[in-house]
Amino acid sequence: MEDDNKPTRKLTTASGRPYAEHENTQSVGSRGPLLLQDFVLHEKMAHFNRERIPERVVHAKGTGAYGTFKVTHDITKYTKAKIFSKIGNACKVFLRFSTVGGEKGSADSERDPRGFAIKFYTEDGNWDLVGNNTPVFFVKDPKKFSDFIHTQKRDPRTNLKSANMMWDFWSLNPESLHQVMILMTDRGTPYSYRHMDGFGSHTYSFIDHENQRVWVKFHFKTQQGIKNMTGPEANEMRNADMDHSQRDLVEAIDRGEFPKWTLKIQVMTEEEAKTFRWNPFDLTKIWPQGEFPLIEVGELELNQIPNNYFAQVEQAAFAPSNLIDGVGFSPDKMLQGRILSYADAQRHRLGVNFQQIPVNACPFMVNNYHRDGQMRVDDNGNSDPNYFPNSYGDVLPDPSYKEPAWELESNVADWYDRNEGPGDNDHYTQAGDLYRKALSPEDRIHLVNNIVGAMSGINGPKRLQIINLQLCHFFRADIQLGMSVAKGLGVDVEQAMPLQHS
Repeated sequence: MEDDNKPTRKLTTASGRPYAEHENTQSVGSRGPLLLQDFVLHEKMAHFNRERIPERVVHAKGTGAYGTFKVTHDITKYTKAKIFSKIGNACKVFLRFSTVGGEKGSADSERDPRGFAIKFYTEDGNWDLVGNNTPVFFVKDPKKFSDFIHTQKRDPRTNLKSANMMWDFWSLNPESLHQVMILMTDRGTPYSYRHMDGFGSHTYSFIDHENQRVWVKFHFKTQQGIKNMTGPEANEMRNADMDHSQRDLVEAIDRGEFPKWTLKIQVMTEEEAKTFRWNPFDLTKIWPQGEFPLIEVGELELNQIPNNYFAQVEQAAFAPSNLIDGVGFSPDKMLQGRILSYADAQRHRLGVNFQQIPVNACPFMVNNYHRDGQMRVDDNGNSDPNYFPNSYGDVLPDPSYKEPAWELESNVADWYDRNEGPGDNDHYTQAGDLYRKALSPEDRIHLVNNIVGAMSGINGPKRLQIINLQLCHFFRADIQLGMSVAKGLGVDVEQAMPLQHS
């Protein structure tokens, strides 16, 4: 509620000079030409022309909130990360949800994965866990990422979204099948951000106090319960409220209904990884929970909507390269690619000093030799040296933070086909298990209907080629799935089925 007794503040220019004429430009006579000297006009228009920073190439449409993460279970045998050092530890977090492929003006209810990016403001630095609402992804090698994203954007000629582009790419990349099937279930259209799980998706590592390493995956289980929309319901929501997920989150937190998630992890030892039947660092595959059960860690709660969307949501910048002591990388090739590309994207979008923007800034001590650059808003290191080593400053590396060495499996550098290793070319077992074991009969009906609806948009001279090749993948995952999709598309099953043996 507005405070009627709140004192007014003087209107000023960006430099702080108060002025009176905010609506009328200085002119020669009431109808004469304007004067160049009216600097307020120039400041207003120049700033207006620059208000829009480049939107994110992916995850452009989103919302976010602040909250708290609290440790509820002891995992110190796996990691020396200070945040996990004892039960009861807590830190502030910022979580940004998003769709992936759409522009800023797109609908929240589009069929799309959902981004689930968390910034933990820990005493050992900011930790960015940048994931999705799915445990897998469409590709396993980062060189394919930009090509995949292009298929989700607009056709270069028509400037329209293209079913041909999407299904052509997916049909030529069978590794996409697992994620495509998840996307085509009702999980591809969550009712709201509050009612979906989140995943780190990649394989990361934990390092303990003895410098021993294990591999880890992160799961955030919603305490609100999973709630999805069917395809028709999502279409209705698109027409009724394009910003439904944004509105739902803001209004829920404003009501005091703070959404919560339980953080759980899966852990795999280095020895187990060596003998696992699939590549444990392949982003298109999961670790079965029957073999690597979920271990509870803590609780995440969102309880504060930012006061200014642009300052704190649009300028929020996440990068998987932001890790903390006790949490490390893995040979996950997609993760390795994101270490560079995400931070680079933020430097392009927000400037080289993007981590000084308040929503991205570490609230604890930051010391380094970075200087200058656009949007430098702190003291720029004062008069301290901007080089190392030096004889004057006191900013020194701390050897206690040194990570243990990796034991590499090869000393040969080459451009390896990502399907060469044991189990690497098995793109169908987990997709088939998803269809047979994880989905209810109703879920399977919705999956087939969504696939048929999406593939019905394929047209042109390559239509049958794209459809038949994609049907090949569905048949290999599950015969019944392939037959159901083929029937829905009006494709002769007798002609389509032999493709599975080609």
